[in-house]
Amino acid sequence: MDEKPPPAVPKYDVTLSTGPFREPGAEALSYDYFINRKGWLIPRVMRVFVDIKGELELLQRHLQGVSEGTPGQQLKVTQLLSRKIADRKVVIALEEGRIEKATEVLVKGFTENDAYLLPKLETWMKEAKESIREEIREKVGL
Repeated sequence: MDEKPPPAVPKYDVTLSTGPFREPGAEALSYDYFINRKGWLIPRVMRVFVDIKGELELLQRHLQGVSEGTPGQQLKVTQLLSRKIADRKVVIALEEGRIEKATEVLVKGFTENDAYLLPKLETWMKEAKESIREEIREKVGL
């Protein structure tokens, strides 16, 4: 019997539109992304929430030592880390095929209904911590 190769994973073109936004009534920052793929007439939109307590502080704990600095440096670190988390959450959501089901997708914190995805995010945090530390040293001076 001939075995069929697995279906090809669609290649997406991901561009950051805007962000971060402070979400009213929630301890979260959000970013908007445009997602496009060959064959789509218009890009689809994904809003990604970064849970401050459950995701941002978790990454800060993994990085240890980035909590010092001036208030301005801390703001830069928060922006850098929250964007990194949002970028990774987009990848995870795309791997799940969420953008295929709707033209607008909301990805909330991985501490709520999507808590089962938090281990994937945490694994990435552990793997990327050295490169993130280096980027903080270069861009923020900590």
